[in-house]
Amino acid sequence: MLINLNSDIDRRVRALNVLRHPDESRDEVLSKFVQLASQALGIPGSFISVLDDDYQHVQAAHNFALTQSTRENALCRYVVDSDSPVIVPDTRLDARFVMHPLIAGAPFIRFYAGVPLKNREGIVLGTLCVTDTAPHSFSAEQLETLTQLASLVMSFLEGWHSAGFVDPVTGLPNRQRLIRDLQYLAASPDPAPRRLILIDCIDMPRAYELARSIGIEALETLLKDVATLLPLRLRPAKSESLYTIATGRFALLTRAGSPLSAEWIAERMEGINAELGDGIYLALSTRTGETTFVCGETPAHETLRRAISALHEAIALGMPSMRFSQSSDVQSSDDGVLMNDLVAAIREDNGLWLAYQPKICLRTGQPLGLEALVRWRHPLRGELSPALFVPLAEQTELLSKLTGWVTDRAIGRLKRLRNSAIQLPITINVGSHDIAREGFASMLEDKMIRSKLPTSMLGIECMETERIIENPTAMRGLERLKLKGFNISLDDFGTGSSNIGYLRRMPLDIIKLDQSLISEISSDTASRIIARSIINMLKDLDYTVVAEGVEDANVVSALKDYGCDQAQGFFYSRPLPDEEIDKWLSWKLRDQCRSNLQPGYTGT
Repeated sequence: MLINLNSDIDRRVRALNVLRHPDESRDEVLSKFVQLASQALGIPGSFISVLDDDYQHVQAAHNFALTQSTRENALCRYVVDSDSPVIVPDTRLDARFVMHPLIAGAPFIRFYAGVPLKNREGIVLGTLCVTDTAPHSFSAEQLETLTQLASLVMSFLEGWHSAGFVDPVTGLPNRQRLIRDLQYLAASPDPAPRRLILIDCIDMPRAYELARSIGIEALETLLKDVATLLPLRLRPAKSESLYTIATGRFALLTRAGSPLSAEWIAERMEGINAELGDGIYLALSTRTGETTFVCGETPAHETLRRAISALHEAIALGMPSMRFSQSSDVQSSDDGVLMNDLVAAIREDNGLWLAYQPKICLRTGQPLGLEALVRWRHPLRGELSPALFVPLAEQTELLSKLTGWVTDRAIGRLKRLRNSAIQLPITINVGSHDIAREGFASMLEDKMIRSKLPTSMLGIECMETERIIENPTAMRGLERLKLKGFNISLDDFGTGSSNIGYLRRMPLDIIKLDQSLISEISSDTASRIIARSIINMLKDLDYTVVAEGVEDANVVSALKDYGCDQAQGFFYSRPLPDEEIDKWLSWKLRDQCRSNLQPGYTGT
C-alpha cells in the first residue's frame, strides 16, 4: 500500500488513510524519530505530518502542540505541493506567512524547515519538519541531516506496513489489511453495496505432506504460484483487491454489481494446476463463499465471518460455491455453541460417558471384547447422539481432545479390572489426524505401560479410512501402532468401492463388515452370495472378521455358516454404561467368574 502507488490516486488515498489511522507501536517509533530530529539539529520542536485533500494530520510531535489544521493553513502543504524542502528562517520576514494564523497565533511558529516523506516511487505522503518560536539559520549540512532522517522515517513506514499488512510469501495484502480496508469503506460516504468473496483452492494437508517430503520451499512456491494465477485468471479491475487471509486461502473485495462472483470464480478456477517446483504440479480444488454487504451497516469482522461461514458451507456440502445464508449461519452458530460446550465438558470431565458394546464369538457365544462408544449427557439438551457432535469435532482439533478423553477412560476401565474375569480388550475409534500425529503410538504405549497393561488389550478402529490411505504420515502412524502391538480394525467394510484396495495397503488385523452388507442375508439370495464371498475372501487373507449391526437369530446362523468370527449388535446387547456392562459380563461369564473366585478376592 505504501509502495507501487505511482499514477494510482485511489491507492495513494488508501495509503494516506493507513498512515492517519492510529497505531501504537508505529507511532511510538515515529515519536522517537522526531525527538532525534530535534536533538540532531538543535531545534526544539519537530513533527511528522500527513496531508490529505482537506487537512494536515500531525502523526508524531516533539515540543509541538498542534495535532491538526486545515490543509490551507498548513505550512507543510508548500513542501508537499512543491515536492521539495521548504526552509523559512523567520516567518515574520516572509510575505506568505506574516498574517498566517499559526504564526500570529498559537503555536506561534517563527522558524520552519520541512522535507517531504517519499516512498520509493517518489510519491509524497507527508513531511518531516522542525520548528521553533524563535528565528534560526539553517545550514546545508542541517538540511542534509533532515533529509536523511526523512528517508529513514519512510523506510521504517514501508517496513512497518510490509510486516503488518502484507503476506510475506505471496506479497498480497493480508487479513489485517482486509479488515482495515473494510473499516475504511464503512467510514466512507460511498453507499454502494460490496461483495466479499473467499477462495479456498489448495488442499493444505496434502500440500503440507508434500512439503515434508520435498521441502518447505515447495509449499512457498505453490502459494506464490497461486497468488500469481489468481489475478491472471480472474483479471480483477483496479478497484477490486485480492488478499491472502490465511495460508492457501484468498479473498477478493469488489462491488456487488461486479461480474466476479463466488460461482464465476469457482468455474473459472476449475481444472487449474499450480506448481510446487521442479516440474511438480498440484491440482487445485476450488471452493468459494461470498457475502454481500452495505458499507457501514455491517462491522468489518462480521463481514469476514459471514464470508467464512459461506465458504465453510460450500466445503461441508462439497459444493463449488455458496452465498451467505442466514439460516445456515444460525445452524453454524448453534454448532459453534455446541462445540464450546463440548470443550467445557472435556475440560471439566462433566457429562461425557462411555458406553461399551460387546463383541461376541460366533462359535462359543461368549463375549471376546468391547467397543467403547462416546456419549454426552448435555446439561440443557439432554442425551445427545454422537452423530450430533462427533462430526463437528472431526472438523477441528477438538477431535484429538475427545480421543484423548475416550482413551484415558477406556484404559482406566482396563486398569480397574486388571486380573478380573470380566476384563476384556477394548477398541476405541481413532481419526486420521490422531493416527498421523507425531508420537501418538508412543503416547498410547506409554499409557498402557504405566497402567501395567499389554498393548494388545487396546484396539484401534480406524475412522476416516480414505484420509488415512491418502496421507503417508497417517499410514506410517498406523504401522507404528501395529508394531507396538495394538490391534488394528477397519470399520464399515463393504460400504465403498475402494475397500478392497485398503486390504493391500493397511496393516490390519480385524475387518468389520458394515450392517448394510449383512442385514439382508437371511432374506435375499444376492446378499447371501456377496456376504459369503467377502467373508471367505477375508478369511483366506487371515483376517478376523466381525459383523456389525446384528439384530436377529437368522443372520447369526448364516454368519456362523459362512465362517464369520465375531458379531456385535442389538441381538446380543445394546451399548451399556460401565456398571451395566460389568453386570452383563458377570452374567455372561459367570462360569469363569466362579472359577476365579478365591477367599478375599475383590476383583481389583
